[in-house]
Amino acid sequence: MQTRDVDVAVIGAGSAGLVAYRSARKWTKNVVLIEGGPYGTTCARVGCMPSKLLIAAAEAAHAAREASEFGVNVDSVTVDGRAVMNRVRRERDRFVGFVVEGTENIPEENRLRGYARFLDDHRLQVDDHTIVTARRIVIATGSSPSYPKAWDALGNRLLVNDDIFGWDDLPRSVAVFGPGVIGLELGQALHRLGVDVKMFGLGGLVGPLTDPAVVESARAVFSKEFYLDADVDVRNMERVEGGVRIEYVDHDGHLQTSVVDYVVAATGRRPNVAGLGLENTRLPLDDRGIPVFDDQTLQVGRSHVFIAGDVNNDRPLLHEAADEGRIAGGNAGRFFRVEPGKRTAPLAVVFSDPQIAMVGHTYRALEGQDIVVGEVSFENQGRSRVMLKNQGLLRVYADAETGCFLGAEMIGPRAEHLAHLLAWSYQSGHSIQRMLEMPFYHPVIEEGLRTALRDANAKLQDRLRRAA
Repeated sequence: MQTRDVDVAVIGAGSAGLVAYRSARKWTKNVVLIEGGPYGTTCARVGCMPSKLLIAAAEAAHAAREASEFGVNVDSVTVDGRAVMNRVRRERDRFVGFVVEGTENIPEENRLRGYARFLDDHRLQVDDHTIVTARRIVIATGSSPSYPKAWDALGNRLLVNDDIFGWDDLPRSVAVFGPGVIGLELGQALHRLGVDVKMFGLGGLVGPLTDPAVVESARAVFSKEFYLDADVDVRNMERVEGGVRIEYVDHDGHLQTSVVDYVVAATGRRPNVAGLGLENTRLPLDDRGIPVFDDQTLQVGRSHVFIAGDVNNDRPLLHEAADEGRIAGGNAGRFFRVEPGKRTAPLAVVFSDPQIAMVGHTYRALEGQDIVVGEVSFENQGRSRVMLKNQGLLRVYADAETGCFLGAEMIGPRAEHLAHLLAWSYQSGHSIQRMLEMPFYHPVIEEGLRTALRDANAKLQDRLRRAA
């Protein structure tokens, strides 16, 4: 058993861990990065990038099928599943290669291969070969797909989203459980590539949305394209020859039976803390066994340990993981000087079609506060109709007294771009009035945003008149 003595140990070489390593190195060169699995982040291997490759193929197929609506006739549209998945894997491997190359460029003496386990507050055992004594530690072990344990009975007919990107070909049919971010993106993409898709959820929610009006718009939009029951009553699900048989109650209250090739579990992710040996430390843990931390400094309790990225289950997005890695690594590097980190405006995008986006405070977070809501439907928005993308709803929230922009939720065309404009306004502390002073070109989708802002401003002015 070898021994190492370091200032900072970073557990996990994913998005958060890599940034934490670089941030800690600004303060001390005595840093070790520990990784037991393959190099290459979740984003590159099974997340952001391969999913967008699949979505790009799906969008191409969909655009070809819809071309006749513009008077452009395409004789036939066929999808070569093997070719689609070949490009997904090929380009995915290219992205992964860049990440792996960057990780392997880290000096060998600063990298340690193996799974780390706490022996006590400061000592980590890495597999059966090294004990690392670290003055400070950053936990950045990421997360893994999660699903009900009973589903294990489905054997190899049960998949998680990670498995999809290893396919050689597309299946004939799938049932996707979980119409959240991952489920919506992959489910719609598979449908547009010719796979028979049924999507099931619980609780009626669609994507990460919390605004009931926007949730209802999203449910209506996606239900027109493929079977979606966001609050399904599944009576039975069992493995049969060649697939999985699902018995469920449909929208009309009738018991239906479907046999699908695979069940795709997109039912959430769990932090990777099992096996870390946190029970051997004095770190404060919540009832799920996750270290209790300050969301501004990412410090666990008042200890020398910090936690960043998906493992803390706070903001599981790549740009947030990078921000958290910077904060956690910096605080670990210059410890005892622990400082709150600068966080960017909350921003989330679902790359469905139409896209879903959320900025700033959610509707749910603002419940009980005195706000006004401005909205626009994209059904009759000029540029959206020109492109035959006229679906969805945008709602913006403003403080009723100050007129300050507080947040927005939306489903609509090119929402990723609207969301960035709104995130910049939120981070800049703009009021609705100030946002309306910004330029809006014609004809663009952003004019729809202006309509929602005008609606909010009219309600603010009406309240001022009534208060006078």
